[in-house]
Amino acid sequence: MDILPALLGTLVLLAVTFGAGMLVRARRGRIRRGIPHEVIQPRRLGADTLGERATLLQFSTEMCAKCPGVHRTLSQIADGHAGVRHLDVDLTHRPDIAKHFHVLQTPTTLILDADGAVQSRVGGVPGRHMLELELSRLTGDPVRV
Repeated sequence: MDILPALLGTLVLLAVTFGAGMLVRARRGRIRRGIPHEVIQPRRLGADTLGERATLLQFSTEMCAKCPGVHRTLSQIADGHAGVRHLDVDLTHRPDIAKHFHVLQTPTTLILDADGAVQSRVGGVPGRHMLELELSRLTGDPVRV
């Protein structure tokens, strides 16, 4: 009869782990707003300037398999909008930046307004359409499909 509490404990632990995993998975790739609107200084990131109208700031690492694809997508989106710039910061040798921006996964993308204030954040691979909607909201440009 000693096995019943152990079995019950194991089942509860599995259920909690499964629930937490589903929550993390559901939030991946979604745009989050309502985050602190820190103004980012481009020199801290190793850049001269930010975009005149908006900036797509990508955090990557050397070992990230999805980062090159996200880099291509963000570059294409930025190239399609006047005054929008894409910056890719490799956190492999910059743990100070990862800690400051609370980056727990790569890729992570921050969408900055014209002043460099963080307006939204995406953990994981962002959807192109979601990014286009965010840029439209910030710049007033029509949404591109």
